[in-house]
Amino acid sequence: MFSPSQADVRRFFCGAWRKHAAGEPMEAIETLAGQWIAEHPMYHGDLADADRAVAADYPADGGQANPFLHLSMHLTISEQCSIDQPRGIRQAVELLAKRLDSLHDAHHAAMECLGRMLWESQRAGRPPDGQAYIDCVQRRATSD
Repeated sequence: MFSPSQADVRRFFCGAWRKHAAGEPMEAIETLAGQWIAEHPMYHGDLADADRAVAADYPADGGQANPFLHLSMHLTISEQCSIDQPRGIRQAVELLAKRLDSLHDAHHAAMECLGRMLWESQRAGRPPDGQAYIDCVQRRATSD
């Protein structure tokens, strides 16, 4: 199983952004990452220097969002939707995007559900509950 280190992930995003900005050829996953990075101009400075990015610290109580975690969640949700895994996530995110009139905003709402599912899984010491995740996204898609 592919298990990149924190440094690998950070270098990947920095490299994807560099290639995107330079108009260089990119792998499909880099293209997707570049598109999500472009949607987050507040992170462009964090991605400008790979060595600085690898050394950066984003403590949970530091008041600064971790751009690499955020962008990784965008890629995760994109991949989940592309293969509809867990089953039903594609439709739930599509409904949410339609309701919010924004795929980007739908991803951010889905991230809250994904984060909650992962936190609950870790806290309880059990596998992630994919159905609870989808249910959360669906509630957000259908709530008034």
